Amino acid sequence: MKGESSGLIIGISIGVVIGVLLAIFALICLRYHRKRSQIENSSSRRAATIPIRTNGGDACVILSDSSVGTESPKTSGLSPFPWWIGGPKKANVVSASGILEFSYKDLQKATCNFTNVIGQGAFGPVYKAQMLTGETVAVKVLATDSNQGEKEFHTEVMLLGRLHHRNLVNLVGYCAEKGQHMLIYVYMSKGSLASHLYSEKREQMSWGLRVQIALDVARGLEYLHDGAVPPVIHRDIKSSNILLDQSMRARVADFGLSREEMVNGHPSNLRGTFGYLDPEYISTRAFTKKSDVYSFGVLLFELVAGRNPQQGLMEYVELAAMDTEGKVGWEEIVDSRLSGKFDGQELNEVAALAYKCVNRAPRKRPSMRDIVQVLSRMIKLRHERKYRRHSLPATPDEISIEMDLPDHRSPMSQHQRVESVDSTADNTSFEV
Repeated sequence: MKGESSGLIIGISIGVVIGVLLAIFALICLRYHRKRSQIENSSSRRAATIPIRTNGGDACVILSDSSVGTESPKTSGLSPFPWWIGGPKKANVVSASGILEFSYKDLQKATCNFTNVIGQGAFGPVYKAQMLTGETVAVKVLATDSNQGEKEFHTEVMLLGRLHHRNLVNLVGYCAEKGQHMLIYVYMSKGSLASHLYSEKREQMSWGLRVQIALDVARGLEYLHDGAVPPVIHRDIKSSNILLDQSMRARVADFGLSREEMVNGHPSNLRGTFGYLDPEYISTRAFTKKSDVYSFGVLLFELVAGRNPQQGLMEYVELAAMDTEGKVGWEEIVDSRLSGKFDGQELNEVAALAYKCVNRAPRKRPSMRDIVQVLSRMIKLRHERKYRRHSLPATPDEISIEMDLPDHRSPMSQHQRVESVDSTADNTSFEV
């Protein structure tokens, strides 16, 4: 009896050992097979190149129903990003960044084989695309020889995955396939602010529209600085990075250089666009929210004067400031294409605000929240004046005065000005 019991125990032990060994062997085989598949996929991605046609040789391929499902967006395989961008995917799910991943094949069809070029930037070419859903988008393709562009690509995917505001350009998705990196944005039909300021083919923007665009940009930056957690510093605010939609409402674009604010900022490589760079950032290599405020101040002067910052705008401003003392008398720098059709009071308020933004001492610059309040109040007062003008019947004296005036609004004298941005801003602390 004793011998039978011992034999049973030995038999069970041998069976358990054999089972464990078989399980370990199966696991090793499975891992080997997966690793080999990943290496083959990686090699095929590196070998592929993007078929960009310079003269549009191929006709546009119409999107068919066959592209629905596993390809739009991409739903199978392992993401070529590090784990913090993608990871294994299931059918029709959003990646870890919160942004959809699309297939190379779908984008090739949507852009008519990458022939519909609408722009060219430092990142690479930009194409107009018609997606299967009917949505029109802009596809920005990373130049294959751009190492910095790949870093900026990762930055945009991660940041715009968590940043959502009506005055920021929305990222629809991305593609990282066949050795290519692409970003898919909402299409902004009116192009960049720079194209409207400097192109002869564009209709000139009115003064009121310029102030509204300034407010839109300020709201976008206020969200980055005060609404995002942690706060984000854009680092490349300029007119070519402000895009306009069908209604001429502005959105901030291009977050490739953006960084989350650091409590103890370390010096970084100098990045950005000369003419818009904060002098403090140039000297210390440390960027802060006030670096964006300086760039926004330059943009305000660009809207006022219609002059490129890379062609002596700030030197022009400093000469004018010697006469204005940064407060009133800014009419001499106003864009001649406005043909005198501007509100003198608003002009001086906007220019005075811009001059505070470009103060060489960062602590003396206003915050983006202060700037939004000033510009909002300005537009609100304009609407109230317009409403009173239309709601109250004009007296005979007012009619005769209006007939004697020219058909544009002349700049107001210093004695006619009501409370200005300077007197309002002085009641608010602009220091950190």
